[in-house]
Parts: sequence; C-alpha cells; structure tokens
Amino acid sequence: MGAIALIRLSGKDCIELVDRVFRPIGQKGSLTQKDGYTMHYGRIERDGHIVDEVVAGIFKGPHSYTGEDVVEVSCHGSVYIQGALIDLFLDGGARLAEPGEFTLRAFRNGKMDLSQAEAVSDLIASESAAAHQVAMQQMRGGFSSEIASLREELIHFASMIELELDFAEEEVEFANRDQLQELINRIKTVLKKLIDSFALGNVIKNGIPIAIAGAPNAGKSTLLNALLNEERAIVSEIAGTTRDTIEDEISIEGISFRFIDTAGIRETTDTVESIGIKRTFEKMDSARAVIYLFDAAREHDQVHEELKTIEDRLGDKELLILANKVDLADENQLKKEFAHWRNFIPISALRHDGIDALKKHLLELVNTGALHSGETVVTNRRHHRALLDALNSLIRTEETMHSGLSGDLMAQDIRQALFHLGEITGEITTDDLLGNIFSKFCIGK
Repeated sequence: MGAIALIRLSGKDCIELVDRVFRPIGQKGSLTQKDGYTMHYGRIERDGHIVDEVVAGIFKGPHSYTGEDVVEVSCHGSVYIQGALIDLFLDGGARLAEPGEFTLRAFRNGKMDLSQAEAVSDLIASESAAAHQVAMQQMRGGFSSEIASLREELIHFASMIELELDFAEEEVEFANRDQLQELINRIKTVLKKLIDSFALGNVIKNGIPIAIAGAPNAGKSTLLNALLNEERAIVSEIAGTTRDTIEDEISIEGISFRFIDTAGIRETTDTVESIGIKRTFEKMDSARAVIYLFDAAREHDQVHEELKTIEDRLGDKELLILANKVDLADENQLKKEFAHWRNFIPISALRHDGIDALKKHLLELVNTGALHSGETVVTNRRHHRALLDALNSLIRTEETMHSGLSGDLMAQDIRQALFHLGEITGEITTDDLLGNIFSKFCIGK
C-alpha cells in the first residue's frame, strides 16, 4: 500500500489493451492516437463501474525502455485497486511479467547490452554513494565500451589469421606477428587492470565486513553504537552481555562498512557464551579486517596475549588496535607500550573521542583512487570470471605463437578470448545464462 502505484505494460497491442478500458477526462481521442512521451488523465472502468482515476503514460517503440510499446498506469496505491486493475489487464490479454522481463526485453531489443542490464539490478540494490556511482557508470556503458574496443581490435587479427588458414599451402602471412604481440600486450594490460579492480568493486557492492573483537566489557557494543550513532547494541556493566554477533552497516564517504559486534573473548563455562565466542572467531575469519578493542584502564598482560592469538589467526588481514576509555588512563604511556603495533588508535567510545580517526583508518583499507578518477571498476563476479578466462586465452595465444605451432591452434585461442569477452556484453549468450541473470531481478523491472 502507498500513495501511488504504477502498473507497467509492454509489448504489441498493450496501448490498445489499456485504451479499451480507459475513459479520458477533459480531452478527446483514444490512447492509440496519442504521441509517445505523453501523459493522459482519465478513468479506468469495468462493466460500467469506475475502478480508479489514473494517469496513463504512453511510450512508443522503439523509443521506450524495452524498445516496445509501453503503457505506465499510475493509480492510487490501494492494494485492492492494484489487484483490480491487474486482473482487468490480464483478462484483456496481458500476462504477468517474469522477474526482470522488462530489462530482458530491453536487452533482446538492443536497448542495452548484458553488462548494462546487470547494472540496472545493481543500481536498484545500491545502498551507498560508491555502489550507486559504479552501477550508474556501468549502466551508461562505461565498461561495455572498453570491452567492445578490445574485442573489435582482436576480431581484426582473428580474421587475418583465419584468412591465413585458407592459404596454408602458400605459407602467406596476413597477420603481422609483431603487431599481434603488441596488441596482446595492450589487451592483457587492460584486462589485468579490470581484474584487479574487482577487489575494490566487490567491497563497494557488498560492503566491507569488519569484526569488532576483544575481552568482555571492553566497550565493543559502545563502540558499535558510537560508529552507528544510535543505540543499536545493548550496553551493560555485566561482562559477557553480548552472547551472539550483532551486525549493522554505515556509509563512510560513500563506502559501506558492515560492522560485526562479537561476543567477548574469554575463558567461560557458560554454554551459550561459549557458542558466542566460537562465532566470534568464525566472524573474524570471514571479515576483511578486525578491530581489537581493549580497556585501557586495566592491566594489559592479557591484552598482549589476545593480540598475539588474533594476529596468528588473521594472517595478512588488517588488524586495528583500539585502546578504549583513554580518558581513564595515561594516553602517552599507552602509545609507548603499543608503539610497535601498526594501526594503534586511542579512543573513548562513550565520549566519541577518536571515532573520526578510526573512520579515517577504515577508509585507508579501501583503495578508492579508481573510483574517484572515474575508472571502470568491475563489481560483477561473472564479469570477473570471464575476464580471467579471456586473459588465459590470450596467454595461450602468445605461447602458441612463440612455439611455432600451427595457425589453427592460435586462431582457436583467439576465438576463445573473443568468446569470453562476448559473454560479458551478451554477444555470446545462452538461455540458461539469461535465465540465471534475470531471475535475480525484482518483479516489474
């Protein structure tokens, strides 16, 4: 239920279908006679009874989202009215759309390529400025144009090598091998850059998981509340209050961070708390970075032991060490004691001291240079896999060329590279692939 609902119809005769039940107010002529990109006020009637007063928007193919004739009926947001209008259109010959079918039709009618269509779904799902920026750039064809340019150059050389195969007995060389090597080097450089960008793209799209760990009552829940600027986690003087993980997200300068407040690390005989501590280590394993928080006002022998345990478990993951409640301790002495640890930050979660410094450190975990310069950033795992496969095919092309093997093997490797690049934009597709992609779309898009 809402103030307004919108019912979209696309396809042959959809304008005529709506026109049969639409009664214009204050104007003459049927909807079929109206120009595209126009809105018309009127009533929808069934069996002489008014269902609703609506506004019908007309879009005529190929100048529409789907490339077909489209009608968008804006009605009042009553669930009953929505159902009544949909039933009316279904009885008139329409059918319910499949998930993503409007965008699928746009793809099949050449209004966008497959990577742009996938960006539509990413745009709808974007929850941060960075995710929105990347999806918008991809939807406008930034990624597609790079792939199309690479593919076009490769097609030229592929055709030259295929031509050589037709004149194999004459041993004619149409494709200059030095120029081919130069092209392969250039394409490999671009592909590697796109492949490397996936690390950034993945965190932009899905957010960066950060686990908050430490001894009970160190102030982990207070820190989470300070980061979120709301009372999200329960704060208590009783040690072991957090028995399970609590997750929430914030956006820092357009990048989403998913903070996971975990159960305190300590020896315990409490069965429920023990399960929570086990989950703490599991969350630390899956996090991109770990914030270790300790009470600066207490003895630090146990802190150093826990830090060693966590460091051994994390491997090459980032570890941020936060000394909480510094207002109750000697901050200068703390800095000396923990000077050998990288990313040491003194804070007071209760007073919000040091929170801005923490956010700055978190942003440093993400290389946003490509994002700020407008470079293409790969966020889609399918695209990442296709780029890797294309790169491997080009590496095999090089090996074949330098080994002196027959041209048909080299031609096959180039065709494979072209195939994988074509998979990204949809020049190479299967019904299974399209079904898998568009099944994840929301109904109505």
